[in-house]
Amino acid sequence: MPTTMDALSYLNNAQDQLRTLKDTRLSALRHPAEFFDYQRVSRPKDAAEYMKRASYNVRYFSANYAVVIALLAVYSLLTNPLLLVALGFLIGGFLSINRFATEPIEFAGKTITPQNLYTGLFVIGIPLLWFAAPLSTFFWLVGSSGCVIGAHAGLLEPGVESEYAGLETV
Repeated sequence: MPTTMDALSYLNNAQDQLRTLKDTRLSALRHPAEFFDYQRVSRPKDAAEYMKRASYNVRYFSANYAVVIALLAVYSLLTNPLLLVALGFLIGGFLSINRFATEPIEFAGKTITPQNLYTGLFVIGIPLLWFAAPLSTFFWLVGSSGCVIGAHAGLLEPGVESEYAGLETV
């Protein structure tokens, strides 16, 4: 049975992980007014200009693009309820077995080991996951992210600060 100290150490570890995420990734988020600046949207002259814009914008807006991918992932999970149920069943079952059934259980004269519980979980969970079509959801996420990010990165003109990106300050 987990103790209070285990729970507190788990919470402290989770807080440290969130703080690290905030300090590293989320500190690079650009302001929404800059990210959605429709006045800087224009069609590039050729493929070389598109690639130059995309290269700069992907580096400059990388944290914003990560948020876009995360929002598309949440949307894809919410619009595929069977996948949400299958993942919840597998993850919940795994966590429940780890937490509550660490030793063999006597039930109706039979001994049920954690290995038997894992086998039952996966015999039911894997076909359920198969019917939920996680690969099509994954490829939809890859394709939609690529289209959205590719369009934004290629059509948005880099700001004035891009002209000075390669210069060193003295």
